[in-house]
Amino acid sequence: MAKTNLLDKLAILSDAAKYDASCASSGSAKRNSLKSGGIGSTEGSGICHAYAPDGRCISLLKILLTNFCIYDCVYCVNRHSSNVRRARFSVEEVVDLTLNFYRRNYIEGLFLSSGIIRNSDYTMEEMVRVARSLRLDHGFAGYIHLKAIPEASPALMEEAGLYADRLSVNIELPTDVALSQFAPEKRPRDIRRSMGHLRLKIEEQNDAPSTGGKRPPRFSPAGQSTQMIVGADGADDDAILARSENLYGSFRLKRVYYSAFSPIPDASSKLPLSRPPLMREHRLYQADWLMRFYGFERNEIVSGGDDGMLDLAIDPKLAWALKNRGRFPVDVNRADKEALLRVPGFGTRAVNRILSTRRHRTLRLEDVGRLCQSLAKVRPFITALDWSPGGLTDLNGLRGKLVPQPAQLDLF
Repeated sequence: MAKTNLLDKLAILSDAAKYDASCASSGSAKRNSLKSGGIGSTEGSGICHAYAPDGRCISLLKILLTNFCIYDCVYCVNRHSSNVRRARFSVEEVVDLTLNFYRRNYIEGLFLSSGIIRNSDYTMEEMVRVARSLRLDHGFAGYIHLKAIPEASPALMEEAGLYADRLSVNIELPTDVALSQFAPEKRPRDIRRSMGHLRLKIEEQNDAPSTGGKRPPRFSPAGQSTQMIVGADGADDDAILARSENLYGSFRLKRVYYSAFSPIPDASSKLPLSRPPLMREHRLYQADWLMRFYGFERNEIVSGGDDGMLDLAIDPKLAWALKNRGRFPVDVNRADKEALLRVPGFGTRAVNRILSTRRHRTLRLEDVGRLCQSLAKVRPFITALDWSPGGLTDLNGLRGKLVPQPAQLDLF
């Protein structure tokens, strides 16, 4: 095989990493005058945007150590039997790339994943070597996210957590049955065992008392996350959210990422021929947010009458409100925080502003308009000093008024 140069490796292994949603990515514009494809270009070079624990948007170099893999997961473009171009970085190449991009202010950190080379321990050890070299040899203070390998030894996991800001172990699919069918080399119990071990280490290290005036080194301070592929198997949204609910409760995950299945070359007949609507992925994120930050239970968001699927036309909070009109209107001057959080159009920030402002004056509708983003969405569900929706919340056409209509095709 012809020798692959560094830029070719970067192109191959950044493209291969795009399927991992555990680091939310988006396009990035070129920051200098180099032509596209140069080492300083942020186009096609694996730079993605993610969010730090404090909410800051940060740019990360998102790459695989290698897309060679001994596993043959049906849904994975890098599976052993896949006919794709292969490449592999050395540990030193990843370290140098990260430092060079960082010094040029193109990135603020590294997201590193990998196919399985030789075995799980060998692969995990190579990834840990990257993080260790960055931290100890080069004093790298940027953000590091490592994709942990479930079958790797606990000792390697523990060392990874000392250098990485966040670790993630991918659950892959919503059910154990689907994982056994599509990825027979991966064992659900290994994934859960690794998640449980990480949870214990995070809690143990981060809660440890200071000794001798020094705080012990933090273990994966940004916690752990995971990813589920949506639409590769027959799991409905209720099953997906049930798995997420369990993961948040059992392993204290910071985030579950949802990745809409994307058809891959030379795919197995077991897989669907087309990808699910991207809106389905978006609705799952919204439902996930409602469970984590708005006090909703899963069975409130997806009920049996919905055939286990979220409504693609409207967001899940509005869908719930339309089914529960008897809970409205809510008085913005009297309602408690829990009731306000269930009003369509009110985010957590708007609710906190309302609670703070109404201590000093009674709110009118125009006050509410200044505190939220969409007064039109809110009006049917609230009362204020000078506003009552009257029969608006019972209007049969309310859904039609609130749901955006698809744009008409303009032929002229």
